[in-house]
Amino acid sequence: MSLAANQTVDVLRAAGEPSRLRILALLAREELAVLELCKILDQSQPRVSRHLKLLADAGLVERFPDGAWVFYRLAAGGDARHLADDILARTDDQDPILARDYEQLQAVRAERASDADAYFARNAARWDEIRSLYVSEAAVEAAILEAVGPEPVRRLVDLGSGTGRMLTLLGPQASTSVGLDLSQQMLNIARTHVAEAGLAACELRHGDIFDTRLPEGSADLVVVHQVLHYLGDPATAVREAGRLVGQGGRLLIVDFAPHSLEFLREQHQHRRLGFTDAEMSRWLEETGLSGVSIDSLPSARKDGLTVKIWTARRGQMNKGTSR
Repeated sequence: MSLAANQTVDVLRAAGEPSRLRILALLAREELAVLELCKILDQSQPRVSRHLKLLADAGLVERFPDGAWVFYRLAAGGDARHLADDILARTDDQDPILARDYEQLQAVRAERASDADAYFARNAARWDEIRSLYVSEAAVEAAILEAVGPEPVRRLVDLGSGTGRMLTLLGPQASTSVGLDLSQQMLNIARTHVAEAGLAACELRHGDIFDTRLPEGSADLVVVHQVLHYLGDPATAVREAGRLVGQGGRLLIVDFAPHSLEFLREQHQHRRLGFTDAEMSRWLEETGLSGVSIDSLPSARKDGLTVKIWTARRGQMNKGTSR
């Protein structure tokens, strides 16, 4: 299906303004909040919001509120997105203005990383305590064990291992396991927990969830437990996790349903306030995984969070279920 002539003109007009082209180039790298775009472009919020509305109206970007914040990303597909990809492919990344924008984007990322590092360093020793304030860990872990099932696991990969709880929970049924985390403080605590659990075939590595450097299809169970809400580009992390899943293997993601507890963003470095089932299912299916199942675990606390467990398999073609 192709765009009508008037639609093509609308898309070109939307993309053909210098600031809007800069926005498209930035969103091609990762989803960004409005205020982050303002900082990178050095423009006011009303002006940036106007540009974003025109891009959204043309079908070039998608807008999604997240608590008090609003994020934007390139449209997931469609002819307008394909035209935008062609335009960006013909745009020189070394253009001085775009190069400066990318430098500013790196500064925004560095600021995020610095805040996260400081937070994790302060809270590593009581990380499990902090998590228990919001959800029932016992209920979540029981649901994870049920989702994984009793069958042996050849190779387990835990991305964003934190204190190593998923490794100690699932490691006993894994022949080998690998845990990756960017926080050395977390890895030190995880090493202690893994050793105490007697998991001799468990390896802990300093590694990046966006670029694990692990072989494609090398795991039959990949776990991403309470990690995605900290990330600037969760879709890319899901894509990398899915890349690691071998034929017949599974990817299990544990995170929050959408909520409005802004203090988690302000005090605990949460970037996203939860994920919808539709969003997560789309990301999983884009990795080539299927048979998406969804578990919901509401908190016992009135002001608590609902934990979601999304599971998908490579090579399973059954229709996704929700329970």
